[in-house]
Amino acid sequence: MSELLPAAFGTDPRIALIAESFARLLGRPLVAPDGDVAAALWAAPLAVVAHGTELDPLFFFGNRAALELFETTVERFVGMPSRFSAEAPLREERQALLERVARDGFIDDYAGIRISARGARFSISGAVVWNLIDDHGIRHGQAAAFHR
Repeated sequence: MSELLPAAFGTDPRIALIAESFARLLGRPLVAPDGDVAAALWAAPLAVVAHGTELDPLFFFGNRAALELFETTVERFVGMPSRFSAEAPLREERQALLERVARDGFIDDYAGIRISARGARFSISGAVVWNLIDDHGIRHGQAAAFHR
């Protein structure tokens, strides 16, 4: 797994929105607010993922910790429908969670089972899931941060 921030993450304005929205909604920083936010998100010890607003939302970010958990690469993760992070029988539960986040802005009590690209199941708990909202109130997707 590369220690260096993938080039695409340094140019996507939604990456900064991950940290900005978290701080705005939860009243505390996700990563240190000074310096390179994209690099800090990439190197964070907790898994951080984000998807867009497509009809079938696609991941546009997964940090180093998330890619290790999901046993995949940036190239395979980015652009993957986020629903594939849960097994088919659990996708309805996941959808209900995302609808709750859309309605409430964020949740900080999510627990569930996820599946890696290689089929390994892993549990997460105490996950924070939040809406990516810019300064104009426009929603750009949702993000999650969690420990295994």
